[in-house]
Amino acid sequence: MVSLKSFSLFETLTDEQDQRFSAMVRSGDYGANELVLDFDDSSHSVFLIQSGRVRVILRIATGREVILGEFADGEFFGELAAIDGTTRSANVTAMTRTRVITVPQSVFLAILRDSPDVALQLMRSMSILIRSLNTRLAEHAFLPAKYRLYSELIRLSRPRKGHDGQRIVSPPPIQLELAERIGCRREVVSREIAKMERENIVERSRGGLILADMNELNRRLSEGWNAGSD
Repeated sequence: MVSLKSFSLFETLTDEQDQRFSAMVRSGDYGANELVLDFDDSSHSVFLIQSGRVRVILRIATGREVILGEFADGEFFGELAAIDGTTRSANVTAMTRTRVITVPQSVFLAILRDSPDVALQLMRSMSILIRSLNTRLAEHAFLPAKYRLYSELIRLSRPRKGHDGQRIVSPPPIQLELAERIGCRREVVSREIAKMERENIVERSRGGLILADMNELNRRLSEGWNAGSD
């Protein structure tokens, strides 16, 4: 039997609570590219990722898709429908072979009522998500596509070992996916990355896309925000 306490959201459960509620959940496996949840799905369960990775996609009326985010081991999704009882607002697809723990809505709400500490942890997680979405909303409202690209590359990157001041996006980002993340055409991303390569701001490597000149990248992003506030 899976232990809910092994997930950070539920780590404050007592042993008695963990044993009681863990007996009420179930596990399921999804293959790479398999649909986990679809837009307007009427289910209200919460999903905990035991292993693997999923991607959350919003499909707009014109048929275009926007990548809202990704979740991996130990993270969760589906809490909004469990709380307000509405239909799903996005599509969730497994990126790799993924095992999820399904917590029925009734069980999830019972946990929140029974454990204020879990409810507080949920609010903290949702606060982080709201702040992130607010940042993305501001970028779409005020920044042209190239500046949104700079910001997204920085978000996706991590420090490059052995190279102070540099960061790397690994594995190398797919240009179509970058375009879907920032809400523009793939050609815009392709053209801007090629331009940054010529200017030695980014470099391609087998392991990823290297952000070689972070000072210049941050300067340009700041320039974009200043122009957007005029």
